[in-house]
Amino acid sequence: MSQRERVRLFLDSNVLTAGIVSPWGLDKAVLSLCAARICRLVLAEAVREEVEENLLLRLDRLESEAATRLVDDYARLIALIQPEIVPYPSQAEVRAGRHLIRHAADVPVLLSAAASRPDWFLTHNTKHFTPAVARRTGLRIARPAEFFYALSQSIARTG
Repeated sequence: MSQRERVRLFLDSNVLTAGIVSPWGLDKAVLSLCAARICRLVLAEAVREEVEENLLLRLDRLESEAATRLVDDYARLIALIQPEIVPYPSQAEVRAGRHLIRHAADVPVLLSAAASRPDWFLTHNTKHFTPAVARRTGLRIARPAEFFYALSQSIARTG
């Protein structure tokens, strides 16, 4: 399967963080699809920064060995997945895009997603990334469970 045929997934920081730290679940399954090169991870610098901040907060609560393992696992995951990187939007772009979403802190993530035009934008934060935001930006915003449901329907139709 070529890179062009792979489904491109833009992950919000809550999905990526949960996929890294959870022993199993749909967030981890999304990362597994990316690691297997079935899907392509689209990683915004804005999301990467949030994830790394979240991981640093977790490190403070872990024993030294577990903290080292978490950092090593994160580095290995990024190296294995080789994500498509989306640069941080400029301050002018953030100001111009402020009207797109209610919460100012989400603007850089939303603009990064819109600029990269992924097949799916996966998030657990559907209070901020609403259907109205999806309509305004043309993004397909969903929770991981909704993505997997659509994936199963697609497989059923082709199988």
